[in-house]
Amino acid sequence: MTLGTKIIASAHYVPSDVVTNDDLAAIMETNDEWIQAHTGIKERRMSLQGENTSDLATQAARLALAQTDLTPVDIDLIIVTTFTPDGLAPSTAALVQRNLQAEHAWAYDISTACAGFVFGMSTADKFIRSGQYKYALVISAEVNSKMMDFKDRTSTVFFGDGAGAVIVSAVDEDENQVVAERMRTIGDAEVVHSGRVAPLTELSADNYPKTDAFAQLGRQVFTEVTELIPKHITEFLADQNLSPDDVDFYITHQANLRIIENIADQLVQPMAKFAANVVYYGNTSSAGIAMAFDELNRKEDLTGKKVLLTGFGAGFTYGSLLLQF
Repeated sequence: MTLGTKIIASAHYVPSDVVTNDDLAAIMETNDEWIQAHTGIKERRMSLQGENTSDLATQAARLALAQTDLTPVDIDLIIVTTFTPDGLAPSTAALVQRNLQAEHAWAYDISTACAGFVFGMSTADKFIRSGQYKYALVISAEVNSKMMDFKDRTSTVFFGDGAGAVIVSAVDEDENQVVAERMRTIGDAEVVHSGRVAPLTELSADNYPKTDAFAQLGRQVFTEVTELIPKHITEFLADQNLSPDDVDFYITHQANLRIIENIADQLVQPMAKFAANVVYYGNTSSAGIAMAFDELNRKEDLTGKKVLLTGFGAGFTYGSLLLQF
């Protein structure tokens, strides 16, 4: 029997604290007008109550499970995509597995930042199709706020915290929803980076590991994305004998509203086709697409619809996954 992959539940979770542009303007040299003009962002959620990435991921997973008849012990695989893990070890996925008491699941993290949910879905699809796994949790979770330099107004104003999750199930090929994909990587150590730890230059009792804050070359990121991604999408769809008009909904990385508008314009598609939760959640890195998918899944009857997921970021990973419902 040929197997396919089907999304059977989705959910998202955000911290309770709302941080407005005016809140940021109170602690750094910026203002609401500048932020909205350059990013389209009005507010974002920040984890100010001690919730870490694994906590947000666990909450999203529980909400997704609650929509099914499954229990945590039914889950075979947990993939967490995150740019902001609780730590290097144990993995954030391992902490989620513990929190859920999903004793039969093995779990690991994927680090491709803003393309994480697309890469995570692609990976889970392969495990499901192998025939060895029936149910997988794909969770994208970020606490970006803990990695920000709050003196850097050019980066910090973009970001928020949140998590999104889906449960994917093995189904017969005729029910398959994951119909095509294309993933790419362009290594660039400077365009976007976070959490770098410098190697030693001498042996000293004063040595102690230190990580750097998130940083990006914002103008270069905007230029690279708007030059590369519309072409990537058009060529990918053409390989499936499709045009941009054939896609019912686009869910791109929620980098900022201006980038999404630019992509829509180049594809000659209405913004009504594009998810845009960045206005109220900010750039939630890998979680943005997962959260936006859940919002779309709740709002629309997706039966018979084509949905394109496109992620990009991390200096520089990008990719698209085409879903047919």
